[in-house]
Parts: sequence; C-alpha cells; structure tokens
Amino acid sequence: MASVPAAPRGERGDGPGQLISAAERLFAARGIEGVSLREITREAEQRNSTALQYHFGDRLGLVAAVLRKHVSVVAERRAALLELLENRDDCTLRDCSRILVTPLIASLHHDDAGGSGAAFLQIAAELMHGARRSISATSPAGPLLHDHLSSMERWATLAARFMPPESVGPPLHRRFAVIRFAHVEIGRTARTGATADLELFSAELVDLVAGLLTAPVDGETKRLLDARRTGAS
Repeated sequence: MASVPAAPRGERGDGPGQLISAAERLFAARGIEGVSLREITREAEQRNSTALQYHFGDRLGLVAAVLRKHVSVVAERRAALLELLENRDDCTLRDCSRILVTPLIASLHHDDAGGSGAAFLQIAAELMHGARRSISATSPAGPLLHDHLSSMERWATLAARFMPPESVGPPLHRRFAVIRFAHVEIGRTARTGATADLELFSAELVDLVAGLLTAPVDGETKRLLDARRTGAS
C-alpha cells in the first residue's frame, strides 16, 4: 500500500496556489510533458520537495487543478449566455456558436482567477488536440467538458437543435469535434499572441463553428453509418 506523504512544511506563501501558477506558466511555455515536477516546485519557490505530490498527487492532478482554476470563470460566462438564450425560440445558430466561442475568447485578454488566461488556453488546446472523443469527468481534460455549472452539457443540448440528426452523438461525435476545433484555434492564437484583430478572429471562428455544426451529412457518410448500424444489430 503506497504511503501518503506528510503535509509539507516551510512553504512560502500559498503553497498550492503558487504551484498551480508555476505549472500554468511552464506548461504553457514548454508543454505539459516538457517540464519536470521538480522544475515546477522550484519555480513555485517551495522548499519542500514533496509539496506537489502532497497537494496534487502527480502531474495529471496538477494539470486538472490548473484547468479547474480557469474553467470556473469560463463556465460562469457561458452559463450567463445560456441563461439569456437557450430557452428562447428565436435563439439562432450564430447565437449558439457564440456561446461556445465567446467565453473562451474572453480569456485571451483577461487574467482569469489570478492567472494567465492565455496560458490556460494554450494548455487546454494541447489537451484537446490529443484527446479521444470521450473525456470523462475524472480525466485531466475533464474540467473542460464537465464544469460545475454543466455549461458545456447545456451548450451541447442547444447545439443539437441546429445539427443534422445523423451527426448528433456517436459515432460521429460532431459536437466534440467542434469543441476541440474551437479550443485548438483559440489556443493557437494565445500562443502566437496574434490578437491585434481579435474581433475579426472571433467573428470568423463563430462562422466556422456554425458551419461545422450544420455541415450536411453526405450520402456516402449516411451509407457507411447505415452499414455500421446494420452490422451492429
């Protein structure tokens, strides 16, 4: 049975907060696997070498903590938009697309929850780029899709109104593909710092999200879907 490390002593300031902030900076700059846990501990000015393990368990636990710190703010923005629009009969496809995009775009020029929104977006993009089509709530990327306000689940329900029926749910997982695309594009912009024309970037990304959600399901795709369902029955 693995032993649990003793509570760290002699830490400077807010130990967990400093570790999260240090990880945020280093993960964004060098990638999640590109930095050692020892470097993070040193960057956070934690004298106790077991501080990170005590508070977060391991690298993935620390990644999840970084995400949770920022996702709470993004989820509140998205939930506010959903409250305004999700139950309205005149809610449009473009409204739906904005609900996905706008809360993330806002992090480009805000220091969310006392940390760098741009750094968060780069980390989120890395995780989403390599993610499978199903992300559990307990996985490192889990906070991105399973926030405390269920804002992403509510958005997915809204998006289904506008999508071809065949594209909703497995095996196509189109909404997941759209979410991943939006995160990767916004993360790329966060990394390059190309935010001079952020309004145009945001408008085009909304266009692209809308187009992906409503792209027709071609006859060949339908044939392959039918064959798969027949074979599974």
